[in-house]
Amino acid sequence: MNFNGQWRFDSPGKIPDGVNREFNTLVGKIASQGNSRQAILEHFKRYFAGVIGATSSTSSSESWAESDLDRYMSHAADNAPLFIEAFFDGCEGLAHSGFVVPDVGRMNRILAENNAGYEIRPPDLVVIGLHQPIPVPERYVSLDERAQETIRESFKNSEQLLAEGRPRQAVQEILWLMESVATAFRGLSAGDTTIEGKYFNKIADALRKHHKGTTFEQVLNWLTTLHGYLSSPTGGGIRHGRDLKEGIEIGPSEGRLYCNLIRTYVTFLIAEHERLSTAETTRFLA
Repeated sequence: MNFNGQWRFDSPGKIPDGVNREFNTLVGKIASQGNSRQAILEHFKRYFAGVIGATSSTSSSESWAESDLDRYMSHAADNAPLFIEAFFDGCEGLAHSGFVVPDVGRMNRILAENNAGYEIRPPDLVVIGLHQPIPVPERYVSLDERAQETIRESFKNSEQLLAEGRPRQAVQEILWLMESVATAFRGLSAGDTTIEGKYFNKIADALRKHHKGTTFEQVLNWLTTLHGYLSSPTGGGIRHGRDLKEGIEIGPSEGRLYCNLIRTYVTFLIAEHERLSTAETTRFLA
């Protein structure tokens, strides 16, 4: 099955418990065919054992085979793509031997009903829903190569942290990127003054004053609100620690939401930086 190869080493997240239970039930229904239920259980054991890097040996009885399979599936559930691949490949192997197995449509209904975030489109496993990142440009004309590399690396790190099931750290990384991109405006002209300030809030305030009534002003208002919320101990708890009594823990869905919002805002900020830089260069040449 084709998917991001790095997921074989760094899990993008667990499979929902409902998928584990329903796939396990399907294994039981498949195993009701033929004369040896244990042989089918042993077949699936090999696939799920492989996911966790283990070697499956034949169980001493059918009941032990069932228990061992449950254990392997439980451990394999820590990596959703590999779990799906193990079940799909196990079914494919039996289908070639003449057994009736669930079709891809049945598997996908289970994945969709449990909000797994994946869909099987043979030979690919496709990411859907909350897992998808907002696309960003590959290059930014107004920034030097070192700044562009910093941006690319930060986007990459944020996505990797989400894939590893660490949404708070992912949001922390991309919030740092947004604050860093804001510093690119320092030194640019704004009317008869120059943008100054070392930190995001000061730079955002200066930019707002000189872009009233524009989309840029509105975006800066949204960004400032989001930045304040994520920084607050009773909000995202990213910059000043999380209030252990009243703070809100960032889960995978919230992490994806915040990362996608900030990816969009960062892209807009860089586009505005390019526009203002071009305007300043034109004035200078004139």
